This record gives sequence, C-alpha cells and structure tokens, in this order.
Amino acid sequence: MSELSTLEGTLLGEIAAAGSEEALEAVRVAALGKKGSVSGLLATLGSMAPDERKSFGAAVNALKDRVTEALSERRVILKDQALDIRLASERADVTLPLRESGIEAGRIHPISQVMDELTAIFADLGFAIAEGPDVESDDLNFTKLNFPVGHPAREMHDTFFFEPDEKGERKLLRTHTSPVQVRTMLAKKPPIRVICPGRTYRCDSDQTHTPMFHQVEGLVIDKSANLGQLKWVLEEFCKAFFEVESVKMRFRPSFFPFTEPSMEVDIQCSRKGGEIRFGEGEDWLEILGCGMVHPNVLRNCGLDPDAVQGYAWGMGIDRIAMLKYGMPDLRPFFEADIRWLKHYGFRPLDLPNLASGLSA
Repeated sequence: MSELSTLEGTLLGEIAAAGSEEALEAVRVAALGKKGSVSGLLATLGSMAPDERKSFGAAVNALKDRVTEALSERRVILKDQALDIRLASERADVTLPLRESGIEAGRIHPISQVMDELTAIFADLGFAIAEGPDVESDDLNFTKLNFPVGHPAREMHDTFFFEPDEKGERKLLRTHTSPVQVRTMLAKKPPIRVICPGRTYRCDSDQTHTPMFHQVEGLVIDKSANLGQLKWVLEEFCKAFFEVESVKMRFRPSFFPFTEPSMEVDIQCSRKGGEIRFGEGEDWLEILGCGMVHPNVLRNCGLDPDAVQGYAWGMGIDRIAMLKYGMPDLRPFFEADIRWLKHYGFRPLDLPNLASGLSA
C-alpha cells in the first residue's frame, strides 16, 4: 500500500503544479488514461488471489476517485484563472464615448428634406404629386408648351440634346418639370391640382447655377381657376415654408411662352447683417415665376380654353433651400462632402410636418 501512497502523492503534486488546462489534461491521461499509472494497477488485479484482489482493488478505486476529484477541483481553478486573464486583457473602458449608430450618424440631404417639406405643405392645400421621366421629347418639353420654333431655349447652348434617332427626332434632358404638367393634362381630365418636383438640366454652371438642379412646379386646371387663387396659394406656401406669420408679395409683369398673363413674384425680406429674413424688412427678393396657363397650351393638351382655365408656377428647390437654411453656394449641394452634409443635413427621423414645424 506504500506504493499507492507514493503514487497518490506524486499525482496530486502534478495536478497542483499544472498551470493550464492543457497541462492538467496531460496529467489526467498519464494517470487515468488507457495506459495510465492508475489504470495499470487496475490491470494487475486479474493475477491476484481473491482476498488480495478485493482489498487492493478497493484501494486503487479509492485512489482513482481522489485523483478524479483533484482533477475536477484544479480544472475549476484553472478556468477561473483563464477567465480573469481574459477579462483583464479584453477590458472595455466604459467611459469612452460610444460610436454613433447609423440613425444618429446618417443625414438627409437638404434637397430631400425640402422636397418633403414641399410635399407636406402642398398636400395640406389639396395638391397631389405628379412625376415624369428626366429624358423627354422636344414635343413635350417645348412644342406643347407654346415654345415657337427658333426660341432661344431650344438652342444647343441651353439644352442637353441627344443624337437624333432613326426618325430624325432628338430626345433631350428636360429643361424644366413642365413636361410633367403636359403629361398630366393629356392623361387626366380636369379638375387637376398637382405639383411636379424633380431634377432638371440646363447648360449653366456658377455659384448659383449648376447643369443639374431641382425644380418644383404647380398646376391647377378647372372651370374657375384665377389669379386670386394663385396669389393665395403662393402666400400660404411662403408662410408655411419660411415659417413666418405673414409675408408681403409683389407680382411683376413678365413673359413665359406657356402662361398669359405671366408674372414674376418677389417676397419682402430683410438683408441686415448679411442674413436674409422673410416676413420683415424693406427689401425684395425674386423667388418664382407664375401665370395663367396659356390657351395654346390647353389646346395642345386636348383641353378647351373656353371651358376650363388654369394657373401654374415654378421655382427652384435648390434656391429656396439656400434661402431658408442660409447656404451661400449651390455647388456643395452636389459635391458629396460629408462635412458639408453633417453641417446642413437633417436627421433621418426628423420628418417635416405642419404641426411641429417643418424644420424642427
């Protein structure tokens, strides 16, 4: 039995000295594996006398139990130590600021925001949204809108034309969203009450012009449309969009091929301190063009000018965005500079509504 005591002391010492779970597993295999030291003692029981086998077998099994228990206890200790080491090496400094989530870091482009604001305002006034393709025909972009042959707007230096097709017809990038009005009048019978926001294209580029820009136009066609209604719609829009209680507007005679009479609209403003503020001051700023739909346009769209009439207006979305949010240059709108977007952009969930304020 002294042999078992010596073996037990050796095994328990090796278990206690094991510094890792891998080392402890090696001790277990050396002791209790198929060819281990304790397993080897059990293999000798077959050659012993019955009485000796009984006592020696009990002693060996008791040794095996104590070694197994020691292995389990040491394994728990080693697991705890390994966890402590891992926690120490992977410690997180909870005082550091968290990285912004996509919802917090993302920004809505001011043009998209202003389009949403326009939609909210005109939807409240009973207008639907009408859309059309960016690539248009000369007929829809010019002819049906009463642009005569030889009009300067048809020239190559103003318009992006494509190469003629097999029929000799040239498609173009629309120069305004007015073709959407034409498509609406061709497809729908009066009464019509729509706004037409979208991208437009012209050969122009400087601080306040780009080859691609955004425009919104409005159209009302019914039996009693008149300039008084047009004036009211534009006043209500300006008050809601610029978030002021009142505005003063003046209508100046102008000329557009598709309206008669035609007018340009100025809105009263203050320019003190280099900042434009609406609803106050003694200065004026032009913001849009408008007028009564020309009878020729109604005829070209299959409508009888003796039975219905209408009014229309158009304004640059980029321009009114610059005026409302104090943006001095149009070009950064299209430069994809993340610093500019973080400064002027809007949070994704800050949806404009007339109850809480469009830009709240």
